Amino acid sequence: MIYPPVLRVISTVLPTEFPYHPNWKTTVTHPAFWEVGATIDHLVPVTRGGADGESNWVTTSMARNSAKMNWTLSELGWRLHPPGELEDWDGMLRWFLEYAEAYPKVLSNNSVIQWHRAAKRVMDETL
Repeated sequence: MIYPPVLRVISTVLPTEFPYHPNWKTTVTHPAFWEVGATIDHLVPVTRGGADGESNWVTTSMARNSAKMNWTLSELGWRLHPPGELEDWDGMLRWFLEYAEAYPKVLSNNSVIQWHRAAKRVMDETL
């Protein structure tokens, strides 16, 4: 999984090769946004009685989230992987922070600015 604003930054730098559509139009947006862009999903769907809170959240791709819909993992024959360690794989979070430091113009989008603040908080807590 890749930290979501990393993909947005890449599309800013390479708009033709790595396009992004603000309304997620699949015919325009690069498939990587769906395949490797991280999002939050409910382990037990809210429509099936799952809580809408951290205890029921998992990280997945948009493609997996869409495919899962309101099914449980066992119904789909899927399994939950244990969480990884930030030191082993950070979803390019460190790269994002370094790139934004070197090229602050990528922080012109409000959404990317919010992701940047969140990334800084995570790194500050980790150090």
